[in-house]
Amino acid sequence: MSEAIKPATTTVAAQPPNANAALVLASGEVFWGRGAGAPGASVGEVCFNTSITGYQEILTDPSYAGQVITFTFPHIGNVGANPEDMETITPAARGAVMRVDITDPASWRAAQHLDAWLKSHNLTAVTGVDTRRLTRLIRDGGAPNGVVAYKDDGPLDIPALVAMAQGFPGLEGLDLAKDVSCAQTYSWDTTMWKLGQGYGTQTAPKHHVVAVDFGAKQNILRCLAAEGCKVTVVPATATAEDILAHRPDGLFLSNGPGDPAATGAYAVPMVKDVMATGLPVFGICLGHQILALALGAKTSKMHLGHRGANQPVKDLETGKVEITSQNHGFVVERDSLPAGVVETHRSLFDGALEGIRVDGKPVFSVQYHPEASPGPQDSHYLFKRFVALMDEKGNH
Repeated sequence: MSEAIKPATTTVAAQPPNANAALVLASGEVFWGRGAGAPGASVGEVCFNTSITGYQEILTDPSYAGQVITFTFPHIGNVGANPEDMETITPAARGAVMRVDITDPASWRAAQHLDAWLKSHNLTAVTGVDTRRLTRLIRDGGAPNGVVAYKDDGPLDIPALVAMAQGFPGLEGLDLAKDVSCAQTYSWDTTMWKLGQGYGTQTAPKHHVVAVDFGAKQNILRCLAAEGCKVTVVPATATAEDILAHRPDGLFLSNGPGDPAATGAYAVPMVKDVMATGLPVFGICLGHQILALALGAKTSKMHLGHRGANQPVKDLETGKVEITSQNHGFVVERDSLPAGVVETHRSLFDGALEGIRVDGKPVFSVQYHPEASPGPQDSHYLFKRFVALMDEKGNH
């Protein structure tokens, strides 16, 4: 295992002879390392993810737009990369930070070395970083702004990179959903991946769901199709009129990046108008936050957020604990929930609100990712719950 290169503690430090890359924080702190992926410099909010599997799904999750991902698990690259484990066509993450050099692939599914895959998507990574120290820094001080920089033909300009990090506005107030949403409406019928079969196709749907793409992970769409849904995906800016013109049986609000209050400027009126028709509504992650805003609640930026595939959440109505996959830096404020909106799920890590439903209406949402990818499948029942609400609506 390669040794981590000790980070510098001053804004201008001598570049170690074996370092050609660095993570440079807005504070001036420098974590030296070795470059991987595409040479360059990319700025974003630096976060960490505690998953031990699924690095390709994480890197292609559109919810990571505007962020640099620190992997706390040291062995990244051991299953290579392949065209099936993608959550979107073009990764939205700004870059990655890793503990050791990218591991050579040792999987029958590997089609490409992760380093080559990163290069093909113009993603910059830095390896050889003391990720435990960086994770503690984020845990204690919150997610900082930073730059991942890799230059193999000369020294890095640290003062310029510090200035670049300081110039990043942060995610608060940013509407990033428009940047990662689809440009036009399309249909989806691909179902879940199975060993020896690959992905399937839904040929006999029972319900028609319109999914609003705020940065949707493809496995969410696969889960909907697997539960018997014909899925029509519409852009984030779709109006209620646009959605209702498809004559759906239910509305799905997807995950996505950025500040929900910013995206809510155009999404909240749409959700209110669709809810007024009595249509079943299900939201995940950013979709959960948008729904909460439409119901009259408030959202706020978290200290460091929840990112990982090992997050315990308690279902307050059954008492069961689910191990969930999560990726969010904003949260719905529990004290802001209006009358008739009930908290259904709660984080056992920090007590954050993780799910809501509306009394007497077929409307519910969760903050976490029941589709996983990566992560456990404890929460797949929520897609069945959504279908059951559409069944019930259709029987009246």
